[in-house]
Amino acid sequence: MTAETESPAARERKLQTLVTAWILTGLFFLLLPGTFLGVWNLIAISNRRSLDRLSPAWLQAHGHAQIFGWIGTFILGIGFYSLSKMGGRASFAVMRGWICLVLWTMGLLLRWSATITEWHWQILVPLASVLELVAFLIFFQTVSRHRPPVNSGTPKKKPEPWMLMVMASTVGFLLTLIANAVLTSYFASHGEGPALPHDIDQRVLILATWGFLIPAVWGFNSRWLPVFLGLKAPRTGGLFTALGLAWLVVIAAFSGYLAVSVALMPIATVIAIEALGVWEPSLRPPKVEGIHPAFPLFVRMAYGWLVVASVLSVCAYTWDRHGGIWGASRHALTVGFLSTMVFAIGQRILPAFCGMKVLFSKRLMLCSLLLLNVGCAIRVAAEIPAYEGILSHAWLCLPVSAVIEMTAVTLFAANLTVTFARPRLVR
Repeated sequence: MTAETESPAARERKLQTLVTAWILTGLFFLLLPGTFLGVWNLIAISNRRSLDRLSPAWLQAHGHAQIFGWIGTFILGIGFYSLSKMGGRASFAVMRGWICLVLWTMGLLLRWSATITEWHWQILVPLASVLELVAFLIFFQTVSRHRPPVNSGTPKKKPEPWMLMVMASTVGFLLTLIANAVLTSYFASHGEGPALPHDIDQRVLILATWGFLIPAVWGFNSRWLPVFLGLKAPRTGGLFTALGLAWLVVIAAFSGYLAVSVALMPIATVIAIEALGVWEPSLRPPKVEGIHPAFPLFVRMAYGWLVVASVLSVCAYTWDRHGGIWGASRHALTVGFLSTMVFAIGQRILPAFCGMKVLFSKRLMLCSLLLLNVGCAIRVAAEIPAYEGILSHAWLCLPVSAVIEMTAVTLFAANLTVTFARPRLVR
């Protein structure tokens, strides 16, 4: 059957199979290279009671698996699915989607394994970065050819604000991968190990978070939260102001003005919260059919973590001595904000994307979100006094937080995996 004669239902099934493969791949990186290695790292740090004695390559391998292996994979898969449906080029996108998934997964696995084993890392780490970049370029070229169907006589519509936000975050994603490929290639010939120097890694992390991930969340939230939480339409001017400040955060960091960069973070955060109206009362009842009714609470809580993360970054620039405040800030951002948002929104939308399914368990959804936030709170509260030498007993709390978060991640992954294995709700 050719693409021209293929039925819409058959094309939809192919797209659902593709996005399910992307999501399952992301769950794999979340569980094993991401969270498991993070727990191992934290237990090792707690036993030695020092961050300096742990290989920075292991820390960076964990971070790469979390940012790109998990969240990046989710975003790419959802991007292939959503834009292909909107543009009516499903068969074209499915073929490229599978090619992209293979290259992307190969790059991630190669990067993670070569970084922690240091086996031929001078060749394999740059190669992995190139594979990731090539995979993304396939995605970028595919979605850039997206053209929504236009009816004759219908005037061409301008892109909606949320789409412009997501497009800006996509450019940030591309720049992050380019920087990653250039830096790993350079330090493969000039460095002594697979880990990037701390100051360089910190700048790349700011680019990945404030140039890519945070604007992506703001963009998708501006599209979904008015529907899911019953909020009023976002304030476009405020959203674009927050986006501009987020990019100033990145530019200032790469220009060597870290003080300016961290000072802008809380300002951008407050403007984004006000523009989205995420802490304002709902105008309509939230849509919580098929999910736990506490869903709106955790979405709002995620933005509380973003405030904490941005304020801690300012404190870290002023007072951090041994990595405790910087570490707490990163954890509040990546786990408190990003992971809570993905755990909440993901369990709301992914069952529908992956075959019109119904979430397996509302209770598992609640447990995963509760444990994630409890573990994150313990980690952020204990990391500063432990690392900075303020309270030695705080070291005992860190492994506890790691186990709690590992349990939350496992419940989240299990809930989605069982959901995908269930029969379709409709045909």
